[in-house]
Amino acid sequence: MSENKFVIAPHMRLHEWVAEEKGYFSDVGLEYEFADPLRSKEGKLHDLGKKVGAFQTFEKGRDSNVSCACHWTVNVAAASGHGKLYRDAYSVAPAGIFVAADSDIYTPEDLANVPVSVGYQSGSHYSTIQVLEQWLQPDEISLSFNDGLLFKRLELLADGKIPAVHLFSAPMYVAEQLGFRKICDCTFMMAGMVNGDPNMEDIRKFYSALRKAQQDIDLRPEQYTHYYLKELPERFHDVVDTGRMGPGERIVFEPYSREVFDESREWVAARDIFPDGDLGSGDYSQVTLGANI
Repeated sequence: MSENKFVIAPHMRLHEWVAEEKGYFSDVGLEYEFADPLRSKEGKLHDLGKKVGAFQTFEKGRDSNVSCACHWTVNVAAASGHGKLYRDAYSVAPAGIFVAADSDIYTPEDLANVPVSVGYQSGSHYSTIQVLEQWLQPDEISLSFNDGLLFKRLELLADGKIPAVHLFSAPMYVAEQLGFRKICDCTFMMAGMVNGDPNMEDIRKFYSALRKAQQDIDLRPEQYTHYYLKELPERFHDVVDTGRMGPGERIVFEPYSREVFDESREWVAARDIFPDGDLGSGDYSQVTLGANI
């Protein structure tokens, strides 16, 4: 991480790309450098191995000053001392569970005891449980943590190597275009994590630029969905039409409140997602921060 400049890294959403294209970061006076940690020909930089998910990357330390992940993991990671949860905004990521077009799985009930490929302690892990427990008993919900993170799971689905998978962002749109069957929606909240000790004025400027980008995306999403190709593995570039894709993650400039913070922790604790049961400090005022954008 640069000692002199605010480090910005896109993470499977459009906002940072749009703000960079439109010059919004510069317009608000942010001295920054633009990194792209997920871009690679085969998407391998997002294949971290078995039982390595969003929480583990926060433990290791991320390179950008502000990063994002599902709110459950950011909540626990911040409470465990791996950064600060940004409380002045959150985002919502459309997601779903997909199977092959010729699969005999048609309903959520059909997923009983069928391994659904998810990222360990990542949004797909939590939201798959959250949605399926409407129809299935806890011992009927089967999760596979052996298939890597998002891009790897998309490739395994495309190659017919897994029976069901949770996908979000561009990979979800790819699966839809390639004819895979969506069994149910798994839309979930995401939160921002402030890493290191950046100047809070820089955090305010960063989110101010993203707010401008969000309005552009809301107004004309088709002008910006081509940015999904920046991070998707190249094998999918010629078989999908980004013009048919949706806007993906949407930033909501409302507080991630104390009530949401507490309820989320209670939900995680009740499902033993962290084997040792240690969710860190429950002091909202100490593990969150805001910049009053």
